[in-house]
Amino acid sequence: MALQNIGAGNRDDAFYRYKMPRMITKIEGRGNGIKTNVVNMVEIAKALARPASYPTKYFGNELGAQSKFDEKTGTSHVNGSHDTSKLAGLLENFIKKYVQCYGCGNPETEIIITKTQMVTLKCAACGFISDVDMRDKLTTFIIKNPPVQKKGGKDKKAMRRAEKERLKEGEAADEEQKKLKKEAAKKKTSSTKSSSSKKAANVSDDDHSSGGGSQGEDHEPVIVAAVADDDDDDEDDVQWQTDTSAEAAKKRMAEQLSSATAEMVMLSTIEEKAKPVKKTPEPELKPKQAEVENGYGSCDPHSKLVTEIKQQLDNG
Repeated sequence: MALQNIGAGNRDDAFYRYKMPRMITKIEGRGNGIKTNVVNMVEIAKALARPASYPTKYFGNELGAQSKFDEKTGTSHVNGSHDTSKLAGLLENFIKKYVQCYGCGNPETEIIITKTQMVTLKCAACGFISDVDMRDKLTTFIIKNPPVQKKGGKDKKAMRRAEKERLKEGEAADEEQKKLKKEAAKKKTSSTKSSSSKKAANVSDDDHSSGGGSQGEDHEPVIVAAVADDDDDDEDDVQWQTDTSAEAAKKRMAEQLSSATAEMVMLSTIEEKAKPVKKTPEPELKPKQAEVENGYGSCDPHSKLVTEIKQQLDNG
């Protein structure tokens, strides 16, 4: 079956995608019972997405003749003998009024009857709503015989419900993934903290063991530092310990005194342990030393040191 573009304005467009079959007519009967049968009216109506009774009734209204479409047999009859070209021209007028969009000219429209009994065309391509001229006789026939609505309401509702459920499931899955990510991050932070605390404990144990070994030495002032952290060397974290032996006390005294008095103290201690060494003749010190020996005796070296220091301080 030959096809042609829908709409006279699109006749020469080779790439137009809306097509319909060419009209085929047949003259039937004789005399007063002569009729014109549109053989492929059903196929044309399917291509135009309109009931076949609408163009059949339009032909009768325009020609002033009786017309009838038999839904059981699918035959479309118009009383009288009419040429195919004449009926094709009427079909083009029908397409302009009741098929094509008034805005974009697209034939993909749907007939909608409003609450006020007005016939409109809603375009699926541009969304434009075209108002049909209600003075036309076919409009009363369309209102009395409205087109069958597509059975897609329930399916659309079911699809919407399924879409909502899918969105809810997706949101729940996203929340679960976020929770898992948070838990993994918490585990990582806890593991890093535990490892760092273990390392700090090991380092502190090593420092304590090294400090305990240094305390074993005798007759010397010992300093022990308790390290709290690996990188902290502040004075607040250091604990000092001093040796209280006699020799350590002597060394501390020698450090605190001036250089001259320290030398005198060291010389006196050496004289006690070793042979006597000749001292520098100082007339002022000899009687005082005799007094010290006679008064305090030579058995107490500490008292001698104290008296000698006092003498040196008095002499300036």
